[in-house]
Amino acid sequence: PCPRGVVCGLREKEKKGGNQSNPARCCVAVGHGGIALLLVFHHTQAALATHRETRVTTMKGLFKKGGKSKDGREKEKEGNDSSGGSGKNVMSRRSASISRLQASQNTLETLPALRDAPVSERQNLFVKKLRMSQHLCDFSNATAELREKELKRQTLQELLEYINTKNTLTETVMAEVIDMICANVFRPLPPTPSSKDNTVFDPEEDEPVLEASWPHLQIVYEFLLRFVNSNEVEPKVAKKYIDPQFVTKLLELFDSEDPRERDYLKTILHRIYGKFMTLRAFIRKAINNIFFRFIYETERHNGVAELLEILGSIINGFALPLKEEHKTFLTRCLVPLHKVKCVQLYHQQLSYCVTQFIEKDPSLAETVVKGLLRFWPITNSPKEVLFLNELEEILELMQPEDFVRSQTQLFKRVARAINSPHFQVAERALLLWNNEYIVNNIVQNRRIILPIVFAALYQNSRNHWNSTISGLTYNVLKLFMELDSQLFDECSNNYKQDAERQRQKDLNRQKTWERLEVVARKRSSMILDTDFLDGMRASAKPVGGAGGSGDDGGEDADMDAVKRLMKQNLQLVGDDQSLLRRKSDLFKASTVQDAVGRGKKEKPGSKPTK
Repeated sequence: PCPRGVVCGLREKEKKGGNQSNPARCCVAVGHGGIALLLVFHHTQAALATHRETRVTTMKGLFKKGGKSKDGREKEKEGNDSSGGSGKNVMSRRSASISRLQASQNTLETLPALRDAPVSERQNLFVKKLRMSQHLCDFSNATAELREKELKRQTLQELLEYINTKNTLTETVMAEVIDMICANVFRPLPPTPSSKDNTVFDPEEDEPVLEASWPHLQIVYEFLLRFVNSNEVEPKVAKKYIDPQFVTKLLELFDSEDPRERDYLKTILHRIYGKFMTLRAFIRKAINNIFFRFIYETERHNGVAELLEILGSIINGFALPLKEEHKTFLTRCLVPLHKVKCVQLYHQQLSYCVTQFIEKDPSLAETVVKGLLRFWPITNSPKEVLFLNELEEILELMQPEDFVRSQTQLFKRVARAINSPHFQVAERALLLWNNEYIVNNIVQNRRIILPIVFAALYQNSRNHWNSTISGLTYNVLKLFMELDSQLFDECSNNYKQDAERQRQKDLNRQKTWERLEVVARKRSSMILDTDFLDGMRASAKPVGGAGGSGDDGGEDADMDAVKRLMKQNLQLVGDDQSLLRRKSDLFKASTVQDAVGRGKKEKPGSKPTK
């Protein structure tokens, strides 16, 4: 069998006849110009005479011819015997033809310019140049293939100029154009340094890896853009070539680190979305899947900002009322994009998409605000500033009834931001009161909002280290005071009462800990391990005299000795003993006390109780 699993007709017939196949007879599948060629070699002179005119044929043509008959094989054998050494010359010529074929694949042919060729031959010459442009040059070595690189660049530039000619893009030419684009554009992307080091790419500090083949790739992308924008490209005809598989491969290239390539891809995909109506739902679903993988698996993708730019223009064109599919995309995809650590890389585009949704349907503002509060950053101050910026844009579009439903949770979070030690976070939160529309909503609901934020404002006015924050806080307090002085006084009195209750609560807690410390020190002085108790009883034995039995006087002397040694131990422990920290220590202390209490009941000669 050949490498592609095709069985030569002659070899198939030999297998049926029970003969062993000759390993010298082989078929090699060679891909050239998009057509699979089959090179069949035979050592005999009869086979050479049969296949002289068809040295390189297609697989289909070979199967149509089938195998040879038995008589043909016999004649072939006789001819082989009579030919002598002529077979060696035949094989040498065949080897030379194969080497020339391989050499044509590695070198580019110089073709005449399209503008100099006759009009009748320009179309065929255009196709030849398209096929020649499928040759890939080695850009890993700057000094290799210099002639081929320059020749291909000139050819691509010539094709780019010729594509604007009328009546050029026929259906046959479209297939050749897509083949050329696929050969140059679709390629495996190199691994990024950030993925190796397990770090996030920072565009402010890290330099992106630029594509080495960009001199050719840029012209190919420009060619594809003009091809999609051309009026001669009918969607009904071109959809055979620009299909979901083509779009999927195009979306995979958005992960390239080269910003120039991502910019071209963004424009091309947007043109495809606008021209091919049948691919719109697929493109939205494919982008959705990329975001899901980015959010919940990798958290690394270089093209999220560009994809969000495309979505921004797509969302702007949604018809009203919005479909449930689009609302689900907002809640399950766009809102969770806020939770990723590197949200600052694409937050501007993400905020634009969210506000576009709210402009289409203001009732979605409450859902978005709850999503922001759920993913609100706690320890990332720059990210918190971004959230406050987006929150102001959403509150400007929020309806009053939606504002009322979410104001409690919202201003609890704003109060924490006002009280933040990071001055940028506190400043951005206080600047919400500079927005006239937001202030009007706050004024209408001041009896709920002011008690929530009053404590943070009062603490900032007295204790914040930044003078700018103190000034902004005084302005907000002045606004509430002039707006409703009675409510302001009530909040002030309530704050003072709460502060007094909190102070008393802290004082009671401190006294409780002091009492616990005294009790703990007393109990720690009673801690005696088992070995120390054994030593005390051993030292108390001579007091009662020798022997196994004793009287009441001996027992009293024994207990006196134990008490005397315990007093000595208490003097050694002192008052600065640390607090008990483990349950085992408490258990040990209670065990010792129980053992001392039972000491009077034990006989002097008995074994000490542990």
